Amino acid sequence: MSTSSRTGLSSDERLPAAVGPLAGIRVLDASTILAGPLAAQILGDFGADVLKIEHPERGDGLRGHGLAKNGHPLWWKVVGRNKRTIGLHLGDPEGAEVFRRLAATADVVIENFRPGTLERWGLGYDVLSADNPALVLLRVTGFGQRGPYATRPAFGTLVEAMSGFAHLTGAPDGPPTLPPFGLADSIAGIAGAAAVAMALVHRALDGSGQEIDLDLLSPIMTAVGPGVLYADQLGIDLERTGNRSVNNAPRNTYRTSDGHWVAVSTSADQIAARVLELVGHPEVVGEPWFATGRGRAEHADLLDGFVGGWIGAHTRDEVLEAFAAAGAAVAPVYRPSDLLADPQVRALDLITEVEDPDLGSMRMQNVLWRMSRTPGRVRSTGRPPGHDTDAVLIDELGLDPDAVADLRRRGVVR
Repeated sequence: MSTSSRTGLSSDERLPAAVGPLAGIRVLDASTILAGPLAAQILGDFGADVLKIEHPERGDGLRGHGLAKNGHPLWWKVVGRNKRTIGLHLGDPEGAEVFRRLAATADVVIENFRPGTLERWGLGYDVLSADNPALVLLRVTGFGQRGPYATRPAFGTLVEAMSGFAHLTGAPDGPPTLPPFGLADSIAGIAGAAAVAMALVHRALDGSGQEIDLDLLSPIMTAVGPGVLYADQLGIDLERTGNRSVNNAPRNTYRTSDGHWVAVSTSADQIAARVLELVGHPEVVGEPWFATGRGRAEHADLLDGFVGGWIGAHTRDEVLEAFAAAGAAVAPVYRPSDLLADPQVRALDLITEVEDPDLGSMRMQNVLWRMSRTPGRVRSTGRPPGHDTDAVLIDELGLDPDAVADLRRRGVVR
């Protein structure tokens, strides 16, 4: 059975030629929601040949997350981009053998099963690296491969709570607040891509691969800031401050006269002085407490009153224009739709337009950074499950077509 008869797309359809620093690197993405697939997406964005390995029946649960258009999940179009898709049941001994053969051709494997699962299937790093000593294995879990929490079910929400993020987020008199999106997973996905790149650099030096143990907690705990150090050295746990900061003021969101919101930050002392001069209160700039961010934070009520009062008397356009003229730091609080029209976003091509075989032209976030000599790009949107199974297993791995058809009939591949 050809892929075309199952998906409506040609089984020998190839992604456009890879570009970027990772061109020639093959990645097996056997992970699901969300950190592992995002790490693989980033590697694919910069040229890696990513083979998405999914259960033949269930697929990646991320396909069912978020909104859909005409029955096509939109989030998958982003996270599944620049990946070819294979349906393969790793828990079946024959499926595990196929995966082992694929891993022997790969540079990187990404997985996020519970610790011990790959080993139970006969696919532990000892086995895979015996076949392929240069293999890099990225293992993404909630709490790492060892320790008392290692086998607990874990999602980003749990580590957003444990990291200190929820404790610090929200109004001072309100409950701890969780983000309405996959923050911990997204940070870990970016960290995972960086970890793989480091392992590939090391491999270039001595030829050896390695196993990477990435837990979801570490990256977001780092992003939250110096709270652990404060607790250790000063015995202090910072508390929620809403949109304010304990490090500087004025720093908040303010409502304009036409009902919009803007954010102001004054981390630099000179910026703080420009803001207060702009809003008509230069007298406070000479106060001794104004000279440091911490001192200004202790007078946040006063400064917020001055800034909020001035902003509240002007439209958003007036505020943005005046702040720009004064060299002060301000930004509008955007909805996602506002990003589509922003001139800076357009100038840097932060949102790129790509063609999708199901939905036509669509705009999505571009690759994460711009490299002058080896830029990445979006070569395809997320593909249907099993779209490339035949092309990879038959044409590239050399399996017999009848054998693949038999595996398909028995649910081992899709």
